[in-house]
Amino acid sequence: MLNRRRFLSQAATASVAAAFVSRGASPVFAADKVADTGAWRTFEVTTKVDLTDTTGPAKLWLPVAQSAGEYQKASAPHWMSDSKQIAIKKDSTSGADILSVEWQADGKRSIEFTQTVQTRNRTADGVAVSQAELDSALVATPSAPIDGIVKDTAMKIVGAREKDEDKARAIYDWVVENTFRDANVAGCGVGNVKDMLESGYFGGKCADINSLYTALARAASLPARDVFGVRVATSEQFKALGRAGDITGAQHCRAEVYLEGQGWVPVDPADVRKVVLEEKLPLDNDAVQAFRQKAFGNWEMNWIGYNTARDITLPGNEIRQNFFMYPAAFTSRGEVDCLSPKTFAYSISSREITV
Repeated sequence: MLNRRRFLSQAATASVAAAFVSRGASPVFAADKVADTGAWRTFEVTTKVDLTDTTGPAKLWLPVAQSAGEYQKASAPHWMSDSKQIAIKKDSTSGADILSVEWQADGKRSIEFTQTVQTRNRTADGVAVSQAELDSALVATPSAPIDGIVKDTAMKIVGAREKDEDKARAIYDWVVENTFRDANVAGCGVGNVKDMLESGYFGGKCADINSLYTALARAASLPARDVFGVRVATSEQFKALGRAGDITGAQHCRAEVYLEGQGWVPVDPADVRKVVLEEKLPLDNDAVQAFRQKAFGNWEMNWIGYNTARDITLPGNEIRQNFFMYPAAFTSRGEVDCLSPKTFAYSISSREITV
């Protein structure tokens, strides 16, 4: 018999101290080909997991979407499960909300987790934030250091530029022009910035390319952070930038940089490189160049954000994750491969709710 439980008030979801926050609508670029930022869309996102084939104690962690200023509203999630140990827990460092599930006895081990999230297209928010929030976006992490080769590279890129916006744009342009999307990289990549720079191999996916932007920005003393989430609908811009229905493999990492007077500015150099590869267009193509301009200062919100957690240790676990946007599980066989949803086994689906 499945037990339905309801947890997590909307107020608690929105109160994360270090969560990604954005309010207002002060565009960095005119979003002439992006839908009205004021138009809200509603998505129901459902994750199903079945660990029945495993034996012995098992633990599962699922990322939970969080409200983010005035561009994302996350409702209280609900679930159906045979587990008697289910709770929403919060990572003390990043503020990420995590659904923690445990099974002790063998037998049926499944959960269906559903959350309704509203989004609207996003520009720079124009809101000043606390110094503590900015400080947290300037620190190094094990997978994204800001000294050594990262610092040296950042200083070469910004050169003699004095204005923060000029520095942020220079780093953005450098990342767009020097990286490429490598279709052979599993999942979203690993986001190990130092390894990328030391190897000189700048191919990767969103967690690699956008983490590179974030680390270089921090090394140049610009507050920046990654935002991890999943695409939930088709794109109005390029076919490659969206998916609806079955979104099991639609995870996507984005980035933000803080600029005085503009607040948190959304950026996504990785999507520029995704368009180049998957739409089979050169970087100097007019449509790509127009999108490149938009991707510094705008996010199309056919995507929901989970958290900004880097190098996170999940509650009740000892293994550090470079980031947290996939389901994670640990069983008697060890850590389960989150990039193999069929053998994990999990699925994620989205459904747009229209009135």
